[in-house]
Amino acid sequence: MSEPTEARRTIRLSSTMESVSEIEAMAEKIAAEAGLDEDASFHVTMAVREAAVNAVLHGNEYDPAKHVTFTWENTGKKLVFTVADEGIGLDPDKLPDPRDPENLLRGTGRGIFLIRSMMDEVNFRQLHPGTELTLVKHLAPLGETS
Repeated sequence: MSEPTEARRTIRLSSTMESVSEIEAMAEKIAAEAGLDEDASFHVTMAVREAAVNAVLHGNEYDPAKHVTFTWENTGKKLVFTVADEGIGLDPDKLPDPRDPENLLRGTGRGIFLIRSMMDEVNFRQLHPGTELTLVKHLAPLGETS
């Protein structure tokens, strides 16, 4: 695994799918630089992408006046990604379980389910307005493999 980065970095982007692609590309690069294997890198990239899609689509409802803030940090022990929107907010406990038979064909709740399954820690915080989603992937100590 790689050495930690010097600082936490943040960018603020408009609520567009182009911004989602930019965030996805950054997450992929950060995961690779951290030395994650192909599977772990894919999981990080997809989870961050899904968080960005949720921020643009569900949080900000494609409103060009609203932004998505993406923050990342490699502490040496973990990768920490934060995606925040400026929307009405989200209560993750009220999302339907996509595994329940009555929800199998519904589009709601799948993204958060996938994010939780791909990351080691997932935390929500209400910003009033907006929702902040923090995703954490633990890194193996230098010289160890996962």
